[in-house]
Amino acid sequence: MAAEDLPSEFDVVILGTGLAESVVAAACSRVGQRVLHLDRRSYYAANWASFTFNALLTWIQEQQVSSCLWASTPQVSPQSHLSEAEEESAEAEEESAEAEEESAEAEEESAEAEEESAEAEEESAEAEEESAEAEEESAEAEEESAEAEEKSAEAEEESAEAEEESAEAEVKEQVRKSCHVQQDQLVCQSSNVSTNHRPPTQRGRSLKKKINYAQLVKEGRRFNIDLVSKLLFSRGSLVDLLIRSNVSRYTEFKNVTRILTYHHGNLQQVPCSRADVFASRQLSVVEKRKLMRFLTSCIEETEMDQAYSNQPYSKYLQDQQLGENLQHFLLHSIAMVTEDTPTEAGLASTRHFLRSLGRYGNSPFLFPVYGLGEIPQCFCRMSAVFGGIYCLRHSVCCLIVDRDANRCKAVIDSRGQRISCSHFVVEDGYLGSRSSCLFVCRLLSRAILITDSSVLPSDSEQQVSMVTIPPGEVCQSAVKMVELCSSTMTCMPGTYLVHLTCQSVGSAFEDLSQLVTKMFQTPESQEPGRPTVLWSLYFNMADGSVPGVEGQGLPSNVHVCSGPEGSLDHEHSIKQAELIFQRILPDEEFCPPAPNPEDIIYDGESPTPSAEEDSVKEAGQQEESGGDLNSQLDQ
Repeated sequence: MAAEDLPSEFDVVILGTGLAESVVAAACSRVGQRVLHLDRRSYYAANWASFTFNALLTWIQEQQVSSCLWASTPQVSPQSHLSEAEEESAEAEEESAEAEEESAEAEEESAEAEEESAEAEEESAEAEEESAEAEEESAEAEEESAEAEEKSAEAEEESAEAEEESAEAEVKEQVRKSCHVQQDQLVCQSSNVSTNHRPPTQRGRSLKKKINYAQLVKEGRRFNIDLVSKLLFSRGSLVDLLIRSNVSRYTEFKNVTRILTYHHGNLQQVPCSRADVFASRQLSVVEKRKLMRFLTSCIEETEMDQAYSNQPYSKYLQDQQLGENLQHFLLHSIAMVTEDTPTEAGLASTRHFLRSLGRYGNSPFLFPVYGLGEIPQCFCRMSAVFGGIYCLRHSVCCLIVDRDANRCKAVIDSRGQRISCSHFVVEDGYLGSRSSCLFVCRLLSRAILITDSSVLPSDSEQQVSMVTIPPGEVCQSAVKMVELCSSTMTCMPGTYLVHLTCQSVGSAFEDLSQLVTKMFQTPESQEPGRPTVLWSLYFNMADGSVPGVEGQGLPSNVHVCSGPEGSLDHEHSIKQAELIFQRILPDEEFCPPAPNPEDIIYDGESPTPSAEEDSVKEAGQQEESGGDLNSQLDQ
């Protein structure tokens, strides 16, 4: 919408289209608030965005120019690089294949030339033979003519004999010519057969060419590369909100098909469900029974759990008489906590994992098709349906504050228009130096890789994998890796998209490059059998879990949303959005179920008494069973 068309008064003005801001916009619009949603960027979802490959390259250039201006904008590491050695190797292989093809063609032409030369020599020899025979026959005819003159008495007989001999010579000559033509035809046919049945290596090789940088750029629109790397717990707050608000109809999801862990230098598949445990070849029968007994018992709280209230979760697992392998699986891949995590938190994480199993398949996790950037856009779409107004490439320059009431009365947008509002919601990145001065910024290290094969090959090439790398195995911090295949619509066929995330100790390259070198084939590590890194990017971004600037000298009706944080799920952002909504509208329901089209009452129509009750009841059934999301779940 053009700036001159904007109304001058709104209930809520929101700056930034990240996940928390978008959920707040949808929730406010849903209950009838007038919402203006702005973003200075040219795309939705802010630091939660998904980019095509070409758009990501543009984003990298923009961050390298302006990264110093905004505290929560991802800081692109100067060590960001392309795998140039791989590209040069691929080009060299292509040139070698083309050279071999040209050599094969030259050999074919040489062979054909030799065949033609042999045929020409053969024809010349046959012509000489015919000429010699003709001369011999002429000499015999002369001798016979002389004898005929000398012996006139026998002239008639000799003449008859001469005619017979001439006839015989003609017959022989015709036979010779006939044999010569048949032989020539056989040579030609033989030549055709040998040409058609030459090995493919001589005709032109159909080699599988290695994907290079030029192909990535050409097929760039097939990529949807997320700035953040997260998954959705099947029974997490985001999935519940998607179902309750009916926003799930705007997108589709895929199951994470396997959970892997890095243990003793090898990748192993983690048995999560009952079927996985009994099918596992890594566990003995005794270990399987112990694991099943533990998973069954920890679903509900017990008095014994309270006895470990002040002890680490690792100590609790040791006392359960579980082996080292089982402790590793439970601690790092199921609970996904560290050894120092308190037992209460470790058990809560384990229960959350187990309760999410089986809701949408044999996995606790879902991933949105086309990337995580779709989720904020879905909530923006819902807000627009209920009257929210959206403007990209549009920002707020300043606030007009009533100092006596300590409230923001209006905002001045980037085009100078004054817009009155009751509440102002802003992404922390727009606060600039204010936010960086009020708290110590903690960073996340991120790496994005495009590879040519999976980290753990299997019968299916369409695996979506969650990989945990415990601290101390390779990196100082625990690393979460998500590997996406082309069926998620995030990368081109024949490639995989790999996301790595950990808490920053140094730069992203320093934190993660050693792990990449150990698990993948890179210019620094040429060990065969590993997936080849076709392209890579390392960058740091602010951790949104740090304490916010709420109340730090800001007006009481200004609400700040933080960006993505390092956890795997979306609990932090959804709880933050709900808290802000409750501050704005404490008496309203947060994202109530959207009405069905047949339940909408237009002016002049009489309301159906049970329409609203039926809508609420249906939404409650969907939330309990997950039925509405099942229709969007792409197995």
